[in-house]
Amino acid sequence: MSSILNGLVELAKSTGIYGFLQSGGWGNAVMILVGFFLFYLAIKKGFEPLLLVPIAMGCVLSNIPFAYIAGNPDPTNGAIGFIQILYNAGIESGLFPVLIFMGVGAMTDFGPLIANPRTLLLGAAAQLGIFSALIGALFLSFIPGINFDLNVAASIGIIGGADGPTAIYVTRYLAPDYLGSIAVAAYSYMALVPIIQPPIMKALTTEKERKIRMQQLRPVSKVEKIIFPISVLTVCALLLPSACPLIGALMFGNLCKECGVVNRLSDTMQNALMNIVTICLGLSVGSKMAAEKFLNLETLGILLLGMVAFGIGTAGGVLLAKLMNKLSPKRPINPLIGAAGVSAVPMAARVASKVGQEADPQNFLLMHAMGPNVSGVIGSAVAAGVLMKVVPILTSGLLG
Repeated sequence: MSSILNGLVELAKSTGIYGFLQSGGWGNAVMILVGFFLFYLAIKKGFEPLLLVPIAMGCVLSNIPFAYIAGNPDPTNGAIGFIQILYNAGIESGLFPVLIFMGVGAMTDFGPLIANPRTLLLGAAAQLGIFSALIGALFLSFIPGINFDLNVAASIGIIGGADGPTAIYVTRYLAPDYLGSIAVAAYSYMALVPIIQPPIMKALTTEKERKIRMQQLRPVSKVEKIIFPISVLTVCALLLPSACPLIGALMFGNLCKECGVVNRLSDTMQNALMNIVTICLGLSVGSKMAAEKFLNLETLGILLLGMVAFGIGTAGGVLLAKLMNKLSPKRPINPLIGAAGVSAVPMAARVASKVGQEADPQNFLLMHAMGPNVSGVIGSAVAAGVLMKVVPILTSGLLG
């Protein structure tokens, strides 16, 4: 009888209920509720469901006690969970970010940027959030319990560009121990663009500015669209080779789209490849929301800095557009498109267009906003290349 009772006790100890009742189990329960909230935002509110649904599922699965789907292997047999395998293969290796950039390139039309090169400046201005967050992370290091060195600060800074793949790529190189937290922060803010950006955009612009109608973009020839990715890659190879993996993947995908002779490759990048990588990457990122890794002071600090950086990046693009209007009043720019300079493609451009149409339903800003939006992707990749090159040099100099 005692052996049966012991067996029943051991069986009870293997249940999720027992796991939640253990020390720290409350954290897992809280994070599962966070996952359910993300489901709500994605399904009910429609906030970037392609990102939030996989991230939310990864969050829920990684917090189920004794499931060992992500994180540590099963102690009874050493088996590694399927999400941890995806994480190791795609995020720790840096493969997923490169494949995402390839798919983004194949889905992107650089025509608006080519037709209006001035919007390149708006994409550059939005990268202000990257360097603001870098400085902020260094200041947070003075708080007891937080220890962000220059490598970690640079990795946190990339969150300000609202570019999840770039944040992952930089962090695995500079601060791999913080990869999970930074990936979660970057993708969370990418998905929450429709919530975060509009209040900032409206606070920095007048209704009259939001009603500005821009001149119709000139037609861009096929030759221009083919030359553009080749030219960008050439300049990057000559001046900043460290950014070539991301820029190269982006431009390769775009060249396949624009050249018109490899439609099968372009279609695969835009659809099958992009969908597969998004699923795997979303689950992997969500798995890093496990309670033991997420509910700590440093992770919360990263989330706070990411929010501030994203806000500064949004403001930087809007304010530069206002300045450009002062300097060149004959060709006014609607300042709302400056907010699209962050790298969340095409989410930020859609948000800029929506806010503009709230002021004037007949004002169509989407194509104009795509110019700074795609330039923001290039800008964040260039900023990543600069940080990956400069930060190790500075770190070795400081240590020396």
